[in-house]
Amino acid sequence: MFLKYNNLNFHIHISNENLLNVKKPLILLHGFTGSSDDWNFLFNKINSDYVVIAIDLPGHGKSSSPEKIKYYSFEFISNLLNFILIKMNLTNVSIAGYSMGGRIALSFAINNSHKIKKLILESSTAGIENRNDRLIRINNDNYLAKTIEGKGIENFVDYWLNQPLFNTLKNIPPEIYNALREKKLKNNPVGLANTLRGLGTGVMPNYWNRLQSLQIETLLISGELDKKFTEINSRLNSLLPNSNHKIIQNCGHNVHLEKPEEFVILLNEFLTH
Repeated sequence: MFLKYNNLNFHIHISNENLLNVKKPLILLHGFTGSSDDWNFLFNKINSDYVVIAIDLPGHGKSSSPEKIKYYSFEFISNLLNFILIKMNLTNVSIAGYSMGGRIALSFAINNSHKIKKLILESSTAGIENRNDRLIRINNDNYLAKTIEGKGIENFVDYWLNQPLFNTLKNIPPEIYNALREKKLKNNPVGLANTLRGLGTGVMPNYWNRLQSLQIETLLISGELDKKFTEINSRLNSLLPNSNHKIIQNCGHNVHLEKPEEFVILLNEFLTH
């Protein structure tokens, strides 16, 4: 289905629209260059008490890719999520996000904690604390945005997938990897460039000093081979008062793609109790 917000169209994939106000809602937020399709593998595997709602974020999938940066801010997406909750009459939602989607989920949960029942963060972070590091990241993301606009989507997708962070994706079956690449090539270059400018880790608010006040039950997931985000999630776990950190063996940053069966088991265990 599509919802219109601020004259923009947002695509939302729902496991069963007839169950929207009957079962517990689980909202899924994809990562950068991804889409709601990334979650297709778990739609019929999630605990039957839940209805699954996967959203195409601005500039991704079938949602609008506006020219103005303001539509890619954390504030705008927070307002968008609140609009979706009201429009669909959703309460006590659980929300899961991968990487960029996890940063958005954490930001939303911190500022709307009374609306969130459970929080799942896969390979994510609470922001960058050091001001110089933030500026470096902002500059890098601005450079990448210009690269997308100047050299095109194919050049960028190949660069993105060949980063060390995604080395372990080479271990998945070739047909799945090739399908992943093809899906990323369908993204709108304007949408991706503006996402880097508006939703990069550098422009994300620093939430590290607010974690201890977040009482929501939280599941943190990282891949054993993703040393950077496993360390970040260990620290998140030490600061969040009601969290549990699960490290999945023999996989990297994209746990749900590399180890889908283990990922589904973790989610269902967490959502059940």
